[in-house]
Amino acid sequence: MELPLETVALFSHKLAYETEGESPILRDDPIMDRYEREVFGLLVRQGDLAGIQLKLDECITLALQSLGGATTVMGRELQRLAVDVRQASTLEALNAPLNALKDYLKAIL
Repeated sequence: MELPLETVALFSHKLAYETEGESPILRDDPIMDRYEREVFGLLVRQGDLAGIQLKLDECITLALQSLGGATTVMGRELQRLAVDVRQASTLEALNAPLNALKDYLKAIL
């Protein structure tokens, strides 16, 4: 589960901060310190669903702002996917909405 979590964070940060013509944001970029696979791995091992959802919400907020907010077509879809992530009640229940969110962010990059 750690890899999809890190991927969602990376794609969100790419949407928010990566500009054309500059170096791409990579997993080892300092901006990703709080969103590394090891950080998510610790949260997963601790079973800290609320902590994971908080970190994902931070990333989704960044991505949503870069898309122009919830009033845009892409922003509304991102909001819909974010609701599914927030409503997960267990780590297992988080898998499907997390993968849908990851796939959506990848598609709009």
